[in-house]
Amino acid sequence: MKATHPMSYGQRGVTLVELLVVVVIIAILAAIAYPSYRNQVMRSNRTEARVALEQRALQIEKCFTRFMSYASEQCAASQEAANAQTPERNYQVTIVGTETTFQLTATAINGQAADTACPALTIDERGRRLPAACW
Repeated sequence: MKATHPMSYGQRGVTLVELLVVVVIIAILAAIAYPSYRNQVMRSNRTEARVALEQRALQIEKCFTRFMSYASEQCAASQEAANAQTPERNYQVTIVGTETTFQLTATAINGQAADTACPALTIDERGRRLPAACW
């Protein structure tokens, strides 16, 4: 009886169909995972806006404590600093104020603009943070 090699009748590698099945499975996993990943990145980037708003509100409150006005001439540097982009350039911070009130708003820009759940975060002189779900 003649001995046969086990590979002589079997396959010698990966077929094109098997390779395509693996590629399709990877594509499906990526299609499910990427939006979830992107959503999590946008949620974590909101921290940048929160920190920027709280820091700028603190600067403006210090100025109010010294000069009894949010719109004081001596507070111009604080207000100019408040109207700027965040360090990672995901938000544009703006201030609207009077003698006795202010509202700081961080508006999503660049890639963060896709964050439709929280396109802008605000804080005012009373410490109100809106929208509450984004803080």
